[in-house]
Amino acid sequence: MNTLKAILVDDEESSRDVLGNLLARFCPDVELKAKCKNLLEAVEEIKKHAPDVVFLDIEMPNYAGYEIVNFFDDITFEIVFVTAYDNYAIKAFEIAALDYLLKPIVIERLKASVNRVKEKKLSTSPSQQLNLLNETIQNKELKNILLTDKGQQYIVAIDNIIAIEAQESYCIIYTTEKRFIASKNLKHFETLLETIPNFIRSHKSWLINKSYILHYSKSDLTIQLKGNLTAKLSKYKKVEFEAAIA
Repeated sequence: MNTLKAILVDDEESSRDVLGNLLARFCPDVELKAKCKNLLEAVEEIKKHAPDVVFLDIEMPNYAGYEIVNFFDDITFEIVFVTAYDNYAIKAFEIAALDYLLKPIVIERLKASVNRVKEKKLSTSPSQQLNLLNETIQNKELKNILLTDKGQQYIVAIDNIIAIEAQESYCIIYTTEKRFIASKNLKHFETLLETIPNFIRSHKSWLINKSYILHYSKSDLTIQLKGNLTAKLSKYKKVEFEAAIA
């Protein structure tokens, strides 16, 4: 794909102009087909132009950006959300594995988003991502996480995660039902779940859910978890771990 066809959606004219100018100046491989002031207008332009990517403001009158899922049977384009939202909403984007740009837009981040769109094959179920984003923002509660394993996407309840183990450049996520392999490092999941008090970083290779702890050995520095799992406990984390489970 040499050129990306794009549509830009923002209810503020100044924001449309700024992003349009940034794309023209710094992303010459993006061909901007339309600039829209609301979601309904965008739906018509998307049907007309069949874009590769839609830069979509999330907070607009009448319809929020993530409600775009309600207007298409099949999402055949990538979405990069553009938002001035607070940290909680940013966490929702990360939970749903959706790309986003923060206002004011940083040029390097914009370039990186465009490159990701060019490199990325369309998600198997973007509707799942958008529904998860909607649920997380509306409820203001992190209940589920989107995991990609061998090209398939799964929505997994956070409460069902027993532990996450780092294995070189990827992680194994152990849940009450099955295990998943994700091409993300442990720091990614630690940051994603940092607001969930049940999760403890017990070792450089382990993030565990204290709800599933059966017992731990002070001498061996191991933690027995449900599901026949044995996690490691770092001697440097011992005091913090004992305080967390007290």
